[in-house]
Amino acid sequence: MPSLKDMRNRIASVKATRKITKAMQMVAAAKLRRAQDAATAARPYAERMDRVLGNLARRANPEGASPLLVGTGKDDVHLLVVMTAERGLCGGFNSNIARLARNDAMRLLRQGKTVKILCVGRKGGDNLRRDLARNITERLDLRGVKQIGFSNAEEIGNRILALFEAGEFDVATLYFSEFKNVITQKPTALQLIPTRIPEVEAGAATAGDASVVEYEPSEDEILAYLLKRNISTQIFRGLLENAASEQGARMTAMDNATRNAGDMINKLTVKYNRLRQANITKELIEIISGAEAL
Repeated sequence: MPSLKDMRNRIASVKATRKITKAMQMVAAAKLRRAQDAATAARPYAERMDRVLGNLARRANPEGASPLLVGTGKDDVHLLVVMTAERGLCGGFNSNIARLARNDAMRLLRQGKTVKILCVGRKGGDNLRRDLARNITERLDLRGVKQIGFSNAEEIGNRILALFEAGEFDVATLYFSEFKNVITQKPTALQLIPTRIPEVEAGAATAGDASVVEYEPSEDEILAYLLKRNISTQIFRGLLENAASEQGARMTAMDNATRNAGDMINKLTVKYNRLRQANITKELIEIISGAEAL
């Protein structure tokens, strides 16, 4: 049975932990608003980029189309770009993204495909290292970046394009967590190469889409430029979604940890009081027994 001193030390330790988790919750709540606004603002641009690419792809010359649009003609080698956080203490945020990437990698390996993994963020590599250490070809660290900018996404996009032009892979898929709300973050897989062009339903075209547009330079040249730009755009969107999801998950996790610490403090306090009362009762019995013996 622990002594009273041990119980006091444990209660003090849990109280100190509760102060830390409460502070982390408040910091995450302060960062969440800015990250959420940035992620929400990036969505219309990325969605509009998809529609523009779809219109150009339907009007461009199918012969000699860019490999970024039609692919290499095979899907033997897959590149999985797994984007996670640099830090933990954010619930299941990192593990959920890694689990989705791991499941897809295992499925591709069972089909006889070659899988290469590019980890953006330290936690993704740590989660995948146990099962897929041999498949991790590169890690990109964003630990020193205080605020995510488009230049960070462009560096990653240029690296992926360089690998594709060198013939290192046939299909590239991006993994990130889409921010829904503070409680819900959805792990998402988005195919980057070849670019997935959204299908247009019959009768869904607007008057603006149906208008005649002349492009200068040609559709093929504009499409080739936008396909490269789209990779960095989708990566930037994924980074912003991840930033908001990370702060939301950390805020929820630290709130739960603070509540659990409070419950533990209450239980330990009751246990401490009972132990203290038992010791007092024991001492009183010893005193009374000694007085009666005299």
